Amino acid sequence: MEFTDDDLILFESQGAPPLPETGASGWIECDGARIWYAAYGAGKPVILLHGGMGHSGNWGYQAPALVDAGYRAILIDSRGHGRSTRDARPYSYEILASDVATVIGALRLERPALVGWSDGACTALVLAARAPETVAGVFFFACNMDPTGVRENIEFGPLLDRCIGRHAADYARLSATPDQFKSFSEAVGLMQRSQPDYTAEDLGRIEVPTVIAHAEFDEFIKPEHAEYLARSLPQAKLVRLHGVSHFAPLQRPDSFNQALLAFLSEVC
Repeated sequence: MEFTDDDLILFESQGAPPLPETGASGWIECDGARIWYAAYGAGKPVILLHGGMGHSGNWGYQAPALVDAGYRAILIDSRGHGRSTRDARPYSYEILASDVATVIGALRLERPALVGWSDGACTALVLAARAPETVAGVFFFACNMDPTGVRENIEFGPLLDRCIGRHAADYARLSATPDQFKSFSEAVGLMQRSQPDYTAEDLGRIEVPTVIAHAEFDEFIKPEHAEYLARSLPQAKLVRLHGVSHFAPLQRPDSFNQALLAFLSEVC
C-alpha cells in the first residue's frame, strides 16, 4: 500500500524524512551569497530544486529513491533558504538560476537533469532558457511562467497553514538569520507575484526536453496553464498527477517518484 500524507499531518509534525549522511556537502560562493548543497550516490547527475520558503530537506522522499535508481542526487538550498545566505538584492528567478549554474560549474556536473518544484521549477526552466546546452532536461512541477497561470482565489486553509508552519520552524532551525522568517517570506512573495513573465514566444525558444507535471488539486496553478506550457515548449509533454496537490512529493511520494523516474529514464 502506498504511503500517503495527503493532509500534511506528518509533514507538519516531523518534516520529510531526514536526508542521509554524506561527506559531499558544503557551501559555494555565488555572487554575494553562500549556497549550500549536498550530493548523494553516483551516476548521472540530477539536481533537485525545492519550492519557495522551503529547503532541500523537503526532498527527503525523493533523494533516496534517486540513489536507489542509480542516479547522483544533488540538492541545493536556494539563496536565502535553508542553510544558504543571501545579499540585499530582491529575489529573482534569474539570480536563483545563476546560482544553480554556479553550483553546476563548481561541482563539474555534466548536463544534469533539473527537477523543480514550484519556485524551483521556474528556476530550472529559466536556467534551461539561458543555457540549454548545460542541462539534460527539466521536470517542471507546480509553477507558472507568467502571472496568468496563478489562480485568482487561493484559499489558505489548514493544509497550507501546516506547510507554512513547517517552513517557519525549519527556517528558524537552519537559517543564518533565524529570526527573519517574516521578512524573508515577504521578499519571496514579492518575487512570486511579479515574476516570471515569459511569453509564448519566449517559451518556444526553450529547446530542452521537459515534463510539465500538474497535480489534480494544485492550490495555486491553473490546469489550463500547465496545458499551455506543454503546448508552448517545443519538447514538452504534460503529466497529470492524480489525487494530490501542490505538495505531491510529500503527499504521495511513490506516485511522484514514479513519474520522476520515468522522465529521467528518457533524458539521462
